[in-house]
Formats: sequence, C-alpha cells, structure tokens
Amino acid sequence: MSTYDLIVIGAGPGGYVCAIRAAQLGLKVACVEGRETLGGTCLNVGCIPSKALLHTSHMAHEAHENFAKMGLNVGNVDIDWQKMQGYKAETVGGNTKGIEFLFKKNKIDWLKGWATIEAPGKVKVGDTTHETKNVVIATGSVPSALKGVTVDNDAGIIVDSTGVLALPKIPASMVVIGAGVIGLELGSVYARLGTQVTVVEYLDAITPGMDAEVQKQFQKILTKQGLKFVLGAAVSGVETAEGKARVSYTLRKDNSDQALEAEVVLVATGRRPYVEGLGLDKLGVAMTDRGYVKVDGHWATSVPGIYAIGDAAPGPMLAHKAEDEGMAVAEVIAGKHGHVNYDVIPGVIYTMPEVAAVGLTEEAAKADGRKIKVGKFPFMGNARAKAVMQADGFVKLIADAETDRILGCHIIGPNAGEMIHEVCVAMEFGAAAQDLALTCHAHPTTSEAVREAALACGDGAIHV
Repeated sequence: MSTYDLIVIGAGPGGYVCAIRAAQLGLKVACVEGRETLGGTCLNVGCIPSKALLHTSHMAHEAHENFAKMGLNVGNVDIDWQKMQGYKAETVGGNTKGIEFLFKKNKIDWLKGWATIEAPGKVKVGDTTHETKNVVIATGSVPSALKGVTVDNDAGIIVDSTGVLALPKIPASMVVIGAGVIGLELGSVYARLGTQVTVVEYLDAITPGMDAEVQKQFQKILTKQGLKFVLGAAVSGVETAEGKARVSYTLRKDNSDQALEAEVVLVATGRRPYVEGLGLDKLGVAMTDRGYVKVDGHWATSVPGIYAIGDAAPGPMLAHKAEDEGMAVAEVIAGKHGHVNYDVIPGVIYTMPEVAAVGLTEEAAKADGRKIKVGKFPFMGNARAKAVMQADGFVKLIADAETDRILGCHIIGPNAGEMIHEVCVAMEFGAAAQDLALTCHAHPTTSEAVREAALACGDGAIHV
C-alpha cells in the first residue's frame, strides 16, 4: 500500500493538470486512470480527435471550393476515409504519449484501473487500497441520454459524440439531434465531406446561450455550407430498419408530427457528470440536483479532504475550465491561494468560421439592467480576412456605457478562437474598450477587427 499527499481520480485535462501542478509544488502525487491511455475524453475521443477531423475536412472543403479560385488547379480531391482516421489516431497518440511523458518527468504515479473512495484518505484501485491526505475527483462527463433513443456506437447507425468519430464510412445522410457545440462541429465535419446533414433542435435557435446576432449569422453561414436546420422540434424517438434510421419529432409551433430518415443519427444533446463507481453516496458527498458534485469556493466537497473539479463539478463543461480548476485546487491543497475567474472563461466552436465568446452577451447585459454600448466590426472590412476568402462574420464588443470597461466579446470569423484571448487578457486586467482601441495591432491581421470593434465603442471604426 502506497501513501500520497494527493490522489487525483481521472487523467483528463482537469486531472492531469492538477497532478502536474501538485507535483511541481512538491507534493507526492498519484493519478488514477482506467483507460489504456492518459488524457481522458478530451484527448482520446473528444476535443483532439474532433479537431483533427475538423482540420482535414476543412482542407477538403478548401480544395473543392477555393483552390481553383486562387490558381491552384489540383483537380478532384479524393477523400480516403481510412487514412483520415489514421491521421486522427496519430494525432491522439502523440498527445496522450505526451501526457505520459509529463507524468514520468514530474514523478507522478499512474495507478491503472478504476477508483473507489472507500473512506476519506483511502482510494481503492483494483485490489489495492492507497492512503492519501487528499483526493481530487476529476472524472469528467459522458454523453447525455435522450428519452426514446438508444445509442449503439458499435452498430454505427445511432451514435453519440464518441461513435461518430469512428464511423466505418462517410454516410450519405446524417441527422444531428442537438444544435449545440458538439452537434455543429461534428455535423460540419461530415457536411464538408459530402454528407447531407440535417440538424434537429428543440429550441428556436442554434447554440443556446450565445449572442443572438451570432446565432443568426452562424446559422446563415452553416446553411450556405449545406447544413439544413429544423428548429423548435421535440424528438420523440429513433427507429432503425434495414441499415437506416427514422427520426420522429413534433414541431412545437403547430404540434405536427414529422419524421426524417438518414443513414446515421448523431445524438448530441449535451453531457452529464460521470461519478459512477466512486462510492460518493456511501461517503455522504453532497450532490446538486443535476448530478454534479457540490463544491465550495475552494473546490472542497462536503467531506473533508475530498475535492472535485472539471465536468464533475458545476460550471461550463470546458477542458480549459477544468485545467484552470486543476491548477487552482492543487495550489489550495499545497497551502497556497488558488483562483479561477469564472467571468473570463472563453468558449469556442471550431467550425469554419470559428465562433468564440467571453463574458456577457448583449441580451444578458440588458437583462441585468446594465447600460452598455456595443462596438461591431465586420470581417468584410478586414484586408487579411478578404485575402484568405474568410470575410464572413464580425467582432462584437460589449462595454459599460459609463466606465467603458469591457464586459464581453463575441466573434464569428477566421481565427476567432485565437483572437478571443486578447479580450480575455484585457478583461482580466479590467481594461476599457479604449485601451484596446489605442493598442497598435499588426497589419494585415484578422486581429485588427478586434481593435476596430473597440474603436466602434468610441468615435467609430475606421474601415467601415
């Protein structure tokens, strides 16, 4: 039996980052992971493999749609799905092996298997019980189930976000249930590869919770790319027969029953915390009504010595939120001060164009009774975006009307996921829109659009 200062359960972005930071702070650390590889859902069957397919499918789209316009005559582009899957696997392997290297470098023990917390300070993995001063639950999340729909990834007809990454072939048609981040990213992958994709969403707008102008522009762009949308539709069931699926749904506006047929149905209706098998009920760990582990401002649970972070704890289910919490809770356990600014956590959708957001939307700010000013700049006025044929979209900056302090930013356009961090840093330091407006930006870059949006919060943008 081994004794540790900290045992982290789960080696996803929250867990492995927590383990590394704690080891850097001088603690003796172990991390429990039952997968054959480290990295959790994100690196193995989530963020990283999906981004690999998003990249390759975008390259295919560029070859089909834009290469000839730029004078690159490559002829017809042949898509080799198996090689594409190989590229995805190679990308995943490189990243997961990198985490294994970091564990060895930081002298972190990988306890291979699944954990049960037998009591505070006692974690059982397999037949061995390990003693520890502290436990961090970083077990992540799994796809949410949808009533009336049975997912079977092995059959390859009704799949979730894991199964859709490894379909045996590119389907001719696909229905995506859910117009959130996962559904739109993976739906756009297959749409670029020639699949007829129809997205069915219960609400009346895509990407729930995002800025309303972004929602409308985003749907318009995706529609132009070939995706079809059925909004305000409540899915009642999915049946399979003869290698195809039939999706039944009711349109909420008129209560009419409708149906769609497709080769593949992707169920992308969100995710739920995964804490099964840990023994939390027996320990008396308090849970929220939605199945999260309840934590205080220092990520401590109701049981002393046990903490929870990432998707297992309340808050946005984002890998970088989990990483921030992982570092912060490691600092707390090491006797230092850990902090996460939940008002400055960006969200990104990695379609093309990308969508990125941080802080308040215009709607949320007004609902909160704030007096605001909005600066907006279209990428059509940005020379770099036009040069690379990605001039759709805009940057929208929300600032306090009296103090000029930046409250939020919403970007739909090229490199949005990179550009949003300029605004994150500005918000972290309490910057005003004028601070961004007076900061010199290199030309030609797409980041100039952020500066122009900041200028629009004052006397006006230049290039529009």
